[in-house]
Parts: sequence; C-alpha cells; structure tokens
Amino acid sequence: MTATASSAHSVSTVSSASFGIDTPHGPRPVTVAYKRAGAGEPLLLLHGIGHHLQAWDPVFEILAAERDVIAVDLPGFGASPALPDGAPYDLPTVVAALRGLCAELGVGVPHVAGNSLGGLLALELGREKLARSVTALSPGGFWSEAERRYAFGVLLGMRQGARLLPLPAIERLSRTAAGRLALTSTIYARPWRRSPEAVVAETLALRDATGFEQTLTAGRDVVFRDDVQGLPVTVAWGTKDRLLLRRQGVRAKYAMPDARLVRLPGCGHVPMNDDPALVARVILDTSR
Repeated sequence: MTATASSAHSVSTVSSASFGIDTPHGPRPVTVAYKRAGAGEPLLLLHGIGHHLQAWDPVFEILAAERDVIAVDLPGFGASPALPDGAPYDLPTVVAALRGLCAELGVGVPHVAGNSLGGLLALELGREKLARSVTALSPGGFWSEAERRYAFGVLLGMRQGARLLPLPAIERLSRTAAGRLALTSTIYARPWRRSPEAVVAETLALRDATGFEQTLTAGRDVVFRDDVQGLPVTVAWGTKDRLLLRRQGVRAKYAMPDARLVRLPGCGHVPMNDDPALVARVILDTSR
C-alpha cells in the first residue's frame, strides 16, 4: 500500500510494505508491517524491543486526529518478518529500513516518536536529518554499562518467561489484575489499565520476536552521545520507569542541550498505556 501524506487515511488494519535496502551482502528485500490513519503532517511511531505497533493503541486515535499516523512493527518484531540473512539489527540497517518504508509510503521526512529502542531509533533518524521532529520516550543509549547490563538482563528474563508460559496460562493470567501485574509490571506502572487481550498479544509478541536476540546483541555497544540539532527534540521519561532509570534522561539533556526534557509523572517504561493524554500531548507539542 502506497499513499501520500496529504490524503486522509482511515485505515486502522495492519498493512505491509516491501522495498529493498542495502546490506553487507548487497541489496535485499525487506517487508515492514504498519498501521496508518489520520490526516495532516506524517508522524512515524516506533515501539520498543520485544513489543509491537499495538503499543501505541492508547494514543493512536488521539494522534490521528491531527496527524497522518504510521505505527510500525520494526523488522523482526510483531507482524514484520525478520531482516534478510546477513543483515545486522544495528542502527544503520534499521534506519535504512525505516527510510525505505517512508519512501515507499510517500511521506518524505516525518515527525518521529519512539519508545525505548524506538526512542533511540527516533533520535538516530533525527541525527541523520530523516525526521522533522523527535519525541523520544525513555530512549535507549543513555545508560551506563551497569545500567545496560541490568536492563538487558531484565529483558532476557521477560523473554524467557514468555517462552516458558503456555498460551492457556498466559490467557488465564491476563484475565486478572494480579496476573496482568505479574506479566507486565516491568514496563507499565498501571498494568491494570491494559486489556486482557492486549496483554496476551504483547506477551506473544515478546515470545515470538525473531529479531530479539540479534537486536540485543547489536545494542551492547550502543551509547548515544551525539547532539541532534536543527529540529525540535523532546526526551520524556516516566518517573516510575523500572527498566531504564530516569536519571538517564539527565544524560540525554547533557548530550542534547537544546532538547526539552519532560517528566511523565506516574508513568512506567512504556508510558503510552499509563497516561495516554499526557503522552499524546507531549508528542503533538513537539511536532508543532
């Protein structure tokens, strides 16, 4: 599906786009799943590792009232197939895939908002002048080595837990507030707000992500210390982020002195679920 940013989009089902990117082994085809709706200036939404585009569901319709919103399943996550054999899951390769998707959809240079891994990718797109504005929610890359090891260890533990639980057990846990707390309290401060269906779907997305281990491997040496200049940048951090501690936001501000640093009171690592209205306002304010 290819569409221009000037037209209105009421599509809320998941579509896919295929295009070529350069890899160490030459040009290879990539397919990326996405959901698109709304009208106005284009806004690209990027989820975190082990998640999927439905992470943005709590804010998607709010944003689509003002923007042509495109929520993406990153390669190897959600409904997007793995990258071609031999293509690394590093920043340059995934940025190339996102650039190819934007070209295929005819959106040019979009506003970009990302969470966690998606926040790091959003900042990289901004640094490469491939974004009009950047909103990074608890972005990766501003950790100390000890903080990175802690976060990666927690993520690997979550992945292992998702793989060990049979589907009936996941479904049973998701039906109670206590079960949703057990499954998702690492990333949400208010896990009871998440629907049982959403918790099942994201647990399966974590379990089945083909790009998970390779993305973690590629992230071991990532430290983002570059300034992102010439465009509006907001870094927002949940005060109850248990995965990437909010002091990392202070490091982000040192690296990017002109960026706006915003506290998200009472929000966890994936704040879109904890306070949709606040997160949507932060994204829209940045993109204005």
